[in-house]
Amino acid sequence: MFESISYHKQKTIIIVSFLLIPMILLGLFTYYPAVKLIYYSFTNWDGYSPEKPWVGLSNYKEVFANSDIFKVFQHNFAYLVMGILQNIVAIYFAIILSSKLRGKNGFRIILFLPYIMNGVAVAFMFGFVFDTTNGSLNMLLNSIGLSSLGNTSWLGTEGLVNYSLASTGFWRFMGYNMVIYIASLQAIPRDIYEAAKIDGANAMQTLWRITLPNMKAVIQLNLFLTVTGALEVFDLPFVLTKGGPAGASQTYVMRVIESAFAYNNYGLASAMSIILLLFVVIVLLLQQFVLSRGGDK
Repeated sequence: MFESISYHKQKTIIIVSFLLIPMILLGLFTYYPAVKLIYYSFTNWDGYSPEKPWVGLSNYKEVFANSDIFKVFQHNFAYLVMGILQNIVAIYFAIILSSKLRGKNGFRIILFLPYIMNGVAVAFMFGFVFDTTNGSLNMLLNSIGLSSLGNTSWLGTEGLVNYSLASTGFWRFMGYNMVIYIASLQAIPRDIYEAAKIDGANAMQTLWRITLPNMKAVIQLNLFLTVTGALEVFDLPFVLTKGGPAGASQTYVMRVIESAFAYNNYGLASAMSIILLLFVVIVLLLQQFVLSRGGDK
């Protein structure tokens, strides 16, 4: 059968055959739900009724007209701040653990271990850390003489709760980013560093002129993941605070879940999800624009 078919057509048939099942799965579990989500965003569906009344742009108008919905985005700011600090610390440890340091592989494992832990388990663990009366953090502060901070309600104070929750993500994901940055550092040719050393460049000049510019693509990727991750936070506040106190730690995704499953307003929740997706796309485009202009200079 294949003897009468040209080599080019045989190659095309083989490629299409290998791609057919992955493309079917991608369409079935990614693109089809996305299309249905867009459709539901124009309806007033309650999640279980066979009728899906068409309401047009009403859901989108309600999202943009309701200031309380967008107000929760300010709670995500703490996760963005901690995410940026997390990347800075990850780069610092990556540089240190890429040098000739004794036992560096052991330190890499220790710092990476939090990432492989289950997210819900991490949340419950830090629930004991931040506990007001018997929490290990307050006990530590009291033991070192900082009794003024030793009775702080880390998850019950409006100004602290989001930063406390975000610090949990800092602890968990810093090692993961560190490993990515280590891989990026190992891809930089050693000859460049040797040439810089011969030219008399010090450590700071080497960092700013060689290391960071060669890591730009990876830093760009991690910053995008950091921003989108900050916009999509859900598990930590859901497990530890349920959005409290008084909604101070409620995030946008929690608001979407609440609209869908607590109020059975799947149409509004779908519209909110589409808007979040558009925000992520806008963030990606802005980042690409800013960094591409920086690269042209």
